[in-house]
Amino acid sequence: MRQLIARIDDDLHARLKERASDEGRSLNALVQELLTRGVTDRDARERLRTRLTAADLRIVPPQPPHAPSRAVALGLTRGAGDVASAALATERGAR
Repeated sequence: MRQLIARIDDDLHARLKERASDEGRSLNALVQELLTRGVTDRDARERLRTRLTAADLRIVPPQPPHAPSRAVALGLTRGAGDVASAALATERGAR
């Protein structure tokens, strides 16, 4: 069994703790069930997405319209290897 440490705000923690108490079980058991349902239940995930969107809390990173071609990607990184190699050589020499 693994442990998970998550940072949540005080209000959410209090609501989870109250719900667990109301249901007569531990906070850990409640959170484990909620996470399991969230990961395995597609309908639950969609409902969560809908609720997060409605509350303006859903964050969707912008997607580029298309991936750059290999040639463009190589052009964008040209010279970066030299800088990285120089930094690595400097660091190794400092030891």
